[in-house]
Parts: sequence; C-alpha cells; structure tokens
Amino acid sequence: MSSTDRPTTETDARQGPGRWLALSVLVLAVLLVAVDATVLGLATPFLSEDLKPSGTQLLWIGDIYSFVIAGLLVSMGSLGDRIGRKKLLLTGAVAFGAVSVINAYATSPEMMIVARALLGVAGATLMPSTLALIRNIFHDPRERSVAIGIWGAAASAGAAVGPVVGGFLLEHFWWGSVFLINLPVMAVLVVVGVKLLPESKNPAPGPWDLQSVVLSLVGIVGVVYAIKEAAAHGLRWDIAATAVVGVAALVRFVRRQLRIRHPLLDMRLFRNRGLVGAVLADLLTILGLSGLVFFLSQYLQLVQGRGPLEAGVAELPAAVGAVTAGLLAGRAARRFSVRLVVAGGLAGVGLATAALVLLTEDTGYPMLGAVLLVVGVGAGFSFTVTADVILSSVPKEQAGSASAVSETAYELGAALGIALLGSIVTGVYRGFHTPVGVPAETANAAHESLGGAVEAAGGIPGHQAAELVAAAQEAFVHGLRIAAGAGAAVLLATSVVAWFLLRGQKLEDGVEHGQEDAVPDPQDARH
Repeated sequence: MSSTDRPTTETDARQGPGRWLALSVLVLAVLLVAVDATVLGLATPFLSEDLKPSGTQLLWIGDIYSFVIAGLLVSMGSLGDRIGRKKLLLTGAVAFGAVSVINAYATSPEMMIVARALLGVAGATLMPSTLALIRNIFHDPRERSVAIGIWGAAASAGAAVGPVVGGFLLEHFWWGSVFLINLPVMAVLVVVGVKLLPESKNPAPGPWDLQSVVLSLVGIVGVVYAIKEAAAHGLRWDIAATAVVGVAALVRFVRRQLRIRHPLLDMRLFRNRGLVGAVLADLLTILGLSGLVFFLSQYLQLVQGRGPLEAGVAELPAAVGAVTAGLLAGRAARRFSVRLVVAGGLAGVGLATAALVLLTEDTGYPMLGAVLLVVGVGAGFSFTVTADVILSSVPKEQAGSASAVSETAYELGAALGIALLGSIVTGVYRGFHTPVGVPAETANAAHESLGGAVEAAGGIPGHQAAELVAAAQEAFVHGLRIAAGAGAAVLLATSVVAWFLLRGQKLEDGVEHGQEDAVPDPQDARH
C-alpha cells in the first residue's frame, strides 16, 4: 500500500508526543464509561426512594446496561473495523452524553430501565474503539503495555473518581446529577478527539453482516436473561424457552461466522490458547467480583450509615491498588511470566474476597480498606496483562473485534455476576423475619430491598422501625457473606484455570513491522 492510501494523521500520531496525546483522549472515553458505571451504586438508595422500584426492577436497572453492551460489543467492534474506530468512538460519545440526560430525568423504574439500555447501546461503541486504537497507535509492544496500563489505570481512576464526585453531588443535588457529569467529559472528548485521534480501520473489511448482528444480540441477551431469571425465580417454561432461543441463536451465529467470507467475528481467533485463557480469566473474574461491588455501596450507606461522599472515599483503596498495579503489570509480566502475574493476581483477589465471609454490620474500616486494596492490586495486574495478551494475539486489522471479545467477556461477567451473586443476596435478604406488630404493607415494602426497608421504617413507631431496620440489615449482610464465599470460590478456581491456559504465554518485545498500517518509509512517497 502506498503512503497516499494511508491517513496522514496515523503517521503523525506515532511520531513525537502525538501518540501519547491521542492516548489522553482515549483515557477520557474510558473515564466516561467508568464513572457512569460506579456512580449508579451510590445513587441506588436515592433512586429507590424516588422511583420506588421493586427488588427485581432494581436489579434490572443495575444490569440491563451490561446486558445490552454485552450483546452489541462484537457487532460494534466489527463496525469500527469497517467504518473507522475514530468515527465510531466520537459518534458513540455524543450519543452517550445525550442518553445520560434521559437517565438523569427518568421518572419511573420502567423509564430508567429503558434509559440504561439505550446507554448500553452507546457504551458498546466506546470501549472496543479505545483498545483497538491503542493497538494501532502503539507499535512498540513495551510502549503498548504502558499505554494499556494507563488505559486500565484510567478505568480504575474513573471507578474511584465516580463515587467521590457522585457522593459530593448526591449530598448537594438530586440523584440525576450523577449522570449529568458525563456531559463535560463527553464534550472535551469530542472536541479534542476530532483533532488528535488518528483514524484506523481494516483496509479490506467486507460488508457488515446484519444477520450476524441480530444473532449475536439475541443469543447473548437471551442466555444472560435466562440465567438471571432462573437464579432469581427458579426455572420456568418461559425462562427455559428463552435460554433455548439464546443458545440456538449463538450456535447459528458461530456456524454462520465459519461459513461466510467476511465474518462479523473471525472464529479462528479462538485457536489461540493465550487469547482464550485471557478472555476466560476476564469473564470469570468480573463474575466473581461484580455482584459484590454492586452491593458494597449499599452496605456502606444503608448498613453502616455512611454518607454518599464518605462511602465513595471508603472505596478508594481498590482504585489506588488497581492504578498502581496496572502501571507495573507489563514490566512484571516480562520479568516473571504472564501466567504468574495473572494467576497470582487472581489468587490475591480471591483470598481478599474470601475474607468478606467474616463481614458483620459493624465491621471496622481497616479490614474493609485492606480487602479493597488487595482486590485492586490483584485486579490491576490481571486485567492489564490479559488485555495486552488479547490485543497482541491478533493482526491489527482485527483489533476492534478482538477488543470487543475482551469487553464482551467483561460485560457478560458483570451481568452474570450481578444476576447470580446479586440473586443470592436478594434471595437471602427476602427471607428475613419481620418483627411482631409491623403492618403487612410495610413488611412487604421492606422485603423488596434494603432501601425499601429503611424508607418503610419511617412510617411506623420508633421501636418497631429500629427492629425492622436491624432485621433487614442483618439479613442483607448474611446474604452478602454467602455471595462473598461464592465469589471467592469462582475467583480462586479462575486463578488455577489461568495458570494452565496461559502456560508459555509471553508479551511481545520487538517493534512490529510490515503490517498494513505500519509507519511508512519516507521512500514510499516516491512511488
């Protein structure tokens, strides 16, 4: 390919500080998604009081975003490979900001669920594009490891900044304000990204197969929905039918990808054992953690009585650990080994999570802070190295699809974690014994959610209110302990799986050459 066939901005982005300035824009996109994901947990008690969702609706508000993202990531990653990752990223950022306004002004649980779903559609365009652009901007594997570490650190920082900023907003404004903080970040991203980001795409992508898009969406959403509903309500015929439809769609999707000339997702990527190990590690790790993370903010606020800002600050050790580990992960993996860093990180996360089986209503912060710090360090090492492995395992022209697979595993794990571990917490919680004398209507409201119990207690006499809240808090913490044990088991098992699947896996060292969008030789301009 001659130099005239390549966007000049790509070359510019790789010379001097250009590539690092471009990375700063991608970091904004990561912050946009991370902040949105974390502030929801803090806003849940306020949202529950205002919109009065049922326990099931509250879970849907929490996980519909992940369901939709998981169902669309592969399609959007492939679309970015075709139309241009920069174009898709900036379009998605504008949509993300616009839909955030709808979330902020939702007036019912149903509207909130729909708004979160739309936010998932927009969010599906962002994460694959950021990782794919990193893959195409940074040709030196060591620089790319640093860039991925910064990318991961930004996600962790966003997870930390979200609760702190969100806590401040919740103490001074209404809960919808936590979504409006997306707007200034989105505006900066778009304005600066237009100038700094290089465009990149597959030079011979083929058509975007809409049938595969539908099959992917129906398959993933159908399977996840069935698992969620079965975990919450037991297996019914309609849930089983949804699962069958989802599995059938996924089987049809895979067969179609193997048959058509230009697949939405090249299934040959999964012949790489390292990629499979990294993807599986991401999925199971998030599954083991996400349900607990979703309920932690409620524990800090509704059980221990912390304000939103204090609860946000209390969660900072996890982000500090993840940021630090993410920046060191690439160097550690090269000095020791990929599997040691990933498996060791996951073992640390699993052991820290297991400590939460000792949680009580009045557990002191030193224990909680230590657990969060270890979780952050372990996750920072693991996620950064697995992202590097996944991106390094594929040609650059398929970077969007590979990034989408990575993010699909992450979002699918988040949705399943909230569904399965969240259902454990909810199921145990709903079984608590109502104190004598509490009206039936109040008792029913209290059994829907812990936030509902705290609110319902405000309408009954003081001694009954205290007994009701205490019983609800005890049941909530008991459910949290059981879910922590289940999550720890998943995480420790994942550590063992990663140790075997990542055997012999190494991060690249040499600078890439001879690729379709490599830096052109100045001599090419003569031809």
